Amino acid sequence: MDLQLTGSRAFVSGSTQGIGYAIAAALLAEGAEVVVHGRDEGRVRDAESRLRAAAPGAVVSGIAADVADADQVDRLLDRLGDVDVLVNNVGVFEVAPFGEITDADWHRYLDVNLMSGVRLARRLLPPMLARGRGRVLFVSSESGVDVPADMVHYGVTKAGALALANGLAKTTRGTAVTVNTILGGPTWSDGVAGTVEQIARAQGVPAGDLKDTLAAARTTSLLQRFIEPEEIARLAVYLASPLSSATNGAAVRADGGVLTTLL
Repeated sequence: MDLQLTGSRAFVSGSTQGIGYAIAAALLAEGAEVVVHGRDEGRVRDAESRLRAAAPGAVVSGIAADVADADQVDRLLDRLGDVDVLVNNVGVFEVAPFGEITDADWHRYLDVNLMSGVRLARRLLPPMLARGRGRVLFVSSESGVDVPADMVHYGVTKAGALALANGLAKTTRGTAVTVNTILGGPTWSDGVAGTVEQIARAQGVPAGDLKDTLAAARTTSLLQRFIEPEEIARLAVYLASPLSSATNGAAVRADGGVLTTLL
């Protein structure tokens, strides 16, 4: 299927690894020009190199910025210019008891997981509306619908992103611009893999065994395994394409069946 993305320009926040990197690679494979992003300059350049090697001839560049810093986001946007596709993917997560989550932690989570999307969309969505076409995509989580007790701050920010995307979609009425959210489930991203490996070392168990145990612990999962980043990316690329024109203001699941509600 031709997703009609050749010649379009996309920006993917938090794309030096994991889901963001997989989305960037999938967009490049469909002929889009992609700007990758990360906080560290070296990792951004490394991601560029890997993407070029995987897709010879593809147009890829990168910008480093800390999205928790509003001034850095402004400078990023000045360098970036307009895009046809904005993928708000960047995010942080950790397991923490609610009583130990400080105000500073809350502010960081809100800045990275929610306000980054606000700041990027505030600059990049209006030109899309003026042109009458474009795509804004938020990569959220099932934790924004079923907030986990040991990751309350993460779940709250992901719920906020769902609300943000829903509200922004209402500004696109009568245009070919859409704003949608992917509700991802437990995904074997680089961050999750690193956390599992750290816990496995501390417990003296093989990381693979712990991975399988954690996957099985999600008793509502129909997939019964971790989702691969590429599986999220395939949905993201479809939602970024002109072919998804009738999908707007939606929270589309790629959660492996973890959520049990009908809608």
